[in-house]
Amino acid sequence: MTGRFIALEGGEGSGKSTQAKLLAADLGAMATFEPGDTALGGAIRRLLLDPATSALEDRAEALLMAADRAQHVAEVIRPALESGRHVVCDRYLASSIAYQGYGRGLDPGRVAALSEWATGGLVPDLTVLLDVPEEVAESRLTSTRDRFEDAGHEFHRRVLAGYRALAADPHWVVIDGTRSVDEVAVAVRAAVRDRLAL
Repeated sequence: MTGRFIALEGGEGSGKSTQAKLLAADLGAMATFEPGDTALGGAIRRLLLDPATSALEDRAEALLMAADRAQHVAEVIRPALESGRHVVCDRYLASSIAYQGYGRGLDPGRVAALSEWATGGLVPDLTVLLDVPEEVAESRLTSTRDRFEDAGHEFHRRVLAGYRALAADPHWVVIDGTRSVDEVAVAVRAAVRDRLAL
């Protein structure tokens, strides 16, 4: 029996990292994240988030994300699922479509195809989008920002629009991320129970 795979998505300041950890603990699942949860991924993450990497070309950014994801699936996610363990991932393939596709202006279809190839076609059983308006997300960010957090309002508007477009897929559920941590956790857990009977 294989485990179930759940991805949490959202823009900067959406609370998805907190909710991913809470959900994984509640399910007794493996908690993991992208980019960076392998040795190779850690090096890629440092490059991607460093504000000094300002000259990184958009297609190079997409390729680095795909490289991180390929290693992550091979080394962490797929072995856990095949052993029967549930996996909760903070960001996955949809992040690339939203950020590099909609946000950076690359062809979302090509970005999706790149990640689908990198993962060998592994897709989540459920993707949970924490939807948070831009002004709320902005209020949650600290003054010290990484390269993505500091990408500007228009970029983040495009990312949010991308996520909302992707969430039309029946394998997605949208949760209002503006509520308290506990209220959001209850809503996420209820969605997982409803959709996956976990």
